Amino acid sequence: MKPRLLLAGLLAFGAVASAALVDNRNQSAISSGADRPENARKPKVLIIIGDATELLDTMYPVYRLQEAGFQPVFAAPEKRPHQTVLHEVKPGWTITKEWEGYTINVDLAFKDIRPEEYVGIFFSGGRAPEYLREDEALLAATRWFWENKKPMMSVCHGVEIPARAGIVKGLRMATVPKCRFDLEVCGGVFVNAPVVIDRNMVSGRTFHDNGAFVGPWIKMLEAEVAKK
Repeated sequence: MKPRLLLAGLLAFGAVASAALVDNRNQSAISSGADRPENARKPKVLIIIGDATELLDTMYPVYRLQEAGFQPVFAAPEKRPHQTVLHEVKPGWTITKEWEGYTINVDLAFKDIRPEEYVGIFFSGGRAPEYLREDEALLAATRWFWENKKPMMSVCHGVEIPARAGIVKGLRMATVPKCRFDLEVCGGVFVNAPVVIDRNMVSGRTFHDNGAFVGPWIKMLEAEVAKK
């Protein structure tokens, strides 16, 4: 085979192989199932994530929602796969060590959120909220859920989003102690407890508290659905 033809063939094969790898990666990512016809009638709950969202902070609530008959919908800055992380404070470490977690296929971008379509909203943790809190579309949606008294839930660094949205003044919330300042500087009240319920906000410190605060939030969501 002539060198030029051989090179062209190798380049074409490489392009096809790369595309296949990308497709497989996306297909194996976690998906909410929001695009499946059988889930179209289920009450929808907004799950706020981004790159560097903590995996356990996110997926335990998501699977509990599915078990309870709700349809979680992943929202992020862009409609594309986003990378989760795993966090643990290792012995001898003074800060959190981070590993790469599963990828999540996002259903819609923040700018496309129509809050009235959802019965509640969840702010997951990890490092993502550090930059997500600057997205104006997300902040507007956050204020809508608060003002309309819809069930809201936050874990760990997720508190940074409602704090930045200006809705936490006088609000008692649990969060990881390192985010205490973020809450208090915006007027919130830090509570070091596995679950805190204040008005329509449910909060927990970290994924270690998942078993304490997710259940009460789901009961609030069920009560919200019963109103309709």
